[in-house]
Amino acid sequence: MGEKVVAEMFGPSDRQRYRRKLQQCLAALARLLAEKRFDRPRNLIGLEIELNLAGEDGLPRMLNAPVLDRIASPDFQTELGMFNLEVNIAPHRLDGHVFDRLAEELRTGLGYADRKAREAGAGVVMVGILPTLTEDDAVAANLSAADRYTLLNDTILAIRGEDLILDIQGIEHLRCTPASITPEAACTSVQLHLQVTPPRFASVWNAAQAVAGVQIAVGANAPFVFGHELWRESRPPLFTQATDTRPPELQAQGVRPRTWFGERWVDSVYDLFEENLRYFPALLPICDDEDPLRVLDEGGVPKLAELVLHNGTVYRWNRPVYGWVDGVPHLRVENRVLPAGPTVTDVVANAAFYYGLVRTLADESRPIWKRMSFADAEHNFDTACRHGIEAELRWPRSGRSGGMATVPAVRLVLDELLPLAAAGLDAWHIEPRDRDFYLGVIEERCRRRVNGASWQAGTFHRYLDSGLDRPAALAATTRRYRELMLTGEPVHTWPAGIGPVGMEPVGVEPAGRGAVGTEGGTQAR
Repeated sequence: MGEKVVAEMFGPSDRQRYRRKLQQCLAALARLLAEKRFDRPRNLIGLEIELNLAGEDGLPRMLNAPVLDRIASPDFQTELGMFNLEVNIAPHRLDGHVFDRLAEELRTGLGYADRKAREAGAGVVMVGILPTLTEDDAVAANLSAADRYTLLNDTILAIRGEDLILDIQGIEHLRCTPASITPEAACTSVQLHLQVTPPRFASVWNAAQAVAGVQIAVGANAPFVFGHELWRESRPPLFTQATDTRPPELQAQGVRPRTWFGERWVDSVYDLFEENLRYFPALLPICDDEDPLRVLDEGGVPKLAELVLHNGTVYRWNRPVYGWVDGVPHLRVENRVLPAGPTVTDVVANAAFYYGLVRTLADESRPIWKRMSFADAEHNFDTACRHGIEAELRWPRSGRSGGMATVPAVRLVLDELLPLAAAGLDAWHIEPRDRDFYLGVIEERCRRRVNGASWQAGTFHRYLDSGLDRPAALAATTRRYRELMLTGEPVHTWPAGIGPVGMEPVGVEPAGRGAVGTEGGTQAR
């Protein structure tokens, strides 16, 4: 059926025309870069969080349409699965008390969304992969009711020519053959945007790639897929396989997957968009009427619709973004590495660590990508996904001797990277109190060796040991997770004991610092 839909909508001439338009867009991008037409430095950041919906029993609820109707805000949108929502936070300038402002906006927005979700019989869960999601939930019937999702699903399956294969070997082994891309919807993430000027783009992107493994090690929060305990951060292998247009024969030939880490450091944003065109055929060859080169000739700014659409179907963990506001183009690095959750405080701490660390590494006179191979950066990403807070990462030795060393991620963060992140936040003119508070969350995670993934796994096994069967233990873990998530206290402070489990409404817990839905300004330190 998917092949029939795609064949009827997109023929050979459509793909050829789209390829020509992509080349025109790429040429227009090159001109915009050469003519220095991009926005001035603005130090703007943005934030998106993908969310899950679950009932009082901890099981997923396919209710995003009625929940969004009740929320009635353009800040909240559909995502791929009917059990997903996405919240978008307006851009902020990266300085001063920006992280406290972000935290307050998120607490207010998520608290409101949760109240509206409860009216529809669900609650918001901010987690990398909902532990109770099953193969039976991740089916085409549970794709969100939007034509673009159905079209994307049908196109990927048609290009692949057969069902997808999920085969992830971790603590346990998951193997199944889903008939749709809906398992992709299980992967709920945080996306951190940073607007950069063209001369700065390569340095920021390279730095973001270099620290992706570190981000995962301290922030992992997705140990379960369809009831199986796999990697500490199972989103990357699941997302890679759920979007894979390659049958096994093309995989064996080394054809690149559409979800990939990359394969080299870059010198310009142009390198990444050019790679997109060179390596990846179009999934959705939909052409706009704009002639981008003519728009440039007439003194305008092209929207580069085809380039933007194609870029959105190449799933890099650090993605280049071309955008425009009020007729002025700009570039962003979109960091897609982190899972959602566990709490607003944890999300904002992860963001502060990332923005500070990337700033320092991008500014270094002898940058990290001159001292570290791209293969080591990819190795760190894979290792951190597998082992989370217990990962050991390869990192350049300090001093003149150089060379690489393998060090525990927590020691690397505590001894070397937290001071670099603090220096970066100082360079962004972040208030020292905010800097110390949010980086202190990362520090305590490392000292206690606790993140969302380790807490979930430990709690799940305690419920198993108490006599619950696997589905009941996963459901109890999810309910307990949400209960603690709503308090707002960062995950390293969460009790290790299993305790009571419930899905109480927002506001019934003691309103500790950062509780979702609490009112007031910056919480006391």
